Amino acid sequence: MLRKRSGMISIALGLALFLFVSGCSVNQQGDLLSTIKDRGTIRIGTEGTYKPFSFHDEKTNELTGFDVEVAKEVAKRMGVKAEFVEIPWDGMLTSLQTKKIDMVANQVGIKPERKEKFDFSSPYTVSYAQIVVHKDNQEIKGIEQVKGKRAGQTPTSNYGKMAKDAGATIVAYEDMMSAMKDVAAKRIDFSMNDRLAIAEMLKTTKLPLKTVGEPMEKSESAFPVPKGNPELVKEINKALESMKKDGTLAKISQKWFGQDVSK
Repeated sequence: MLRKRSGMISIALGLALFLFVSGCSVNQQGDLLSTIKDRGTIRIGTEGTYKPFSFHDEKTNELTGFDVEVAKEVAKRMGVKAEFVEIPWDGMLTSLQTKKIDMVANQVGIKPERKEKFDFSSPYTVSYAQIVVHKDNQEIKGIEQVKGKRAGQTPTSNYGKMAKDAGATIVAYEDMMSAMKDVAAKRIDFSMNDRLAIAEMLKTTKLPLKTVGEPMEKSESAFPVPKGNPELVKEINKALESMKKDGTLAKISQKWFGQDVSK
């Protein structure tokens, strides 16, 4: 009788342990929003070298930019603090996939292959791709002339894929400015990037560069989060929607670009 009772106690304890571990697992894997709320911070991956979206102010060295400001406001409306983690582009989405960060704010374009791996918020930026060459370059006049040319790109970006699909040879860079400086030095033939980032670069630097061809491939950028977190996406979208309704998103956009780039 005692042996039977001991066996039943062992089974009950085992079942309780299983349920506890299972519950923890569900909370860790499927309820990131609760984890963020409990922690009081949302860990946001960003480059910190992608002006005017995410960069360090030259005078204060403070992290700033359009994406940084939008993400801070989203976090505020979620009732948590934004904690930025600076990561080179090619490691950023991997860090999100391994859950070292909770969200990315770095002009991440919504693409079908990315939607298979991540959940996305509503878009907060609409833009286009553009080609940049040295001001003396007369060979490249548009996407039709980049075949066989050397393109400076972050390999996993939308723009790297576009250049590769057009027949260019990709030379890997960690960030946009490193590539643009090498275009200016004629070490590579061209680079493709977001037209808004390019406009800012041409306005604030003296690099001997120019844009060629027509803007291409409309791109909507949003905040990606680890797959399987609909409640977190819902909360982020709620914050973005309220920012659109009260004019905050348009105001941040006007500050950085002189126009509303959110639609």
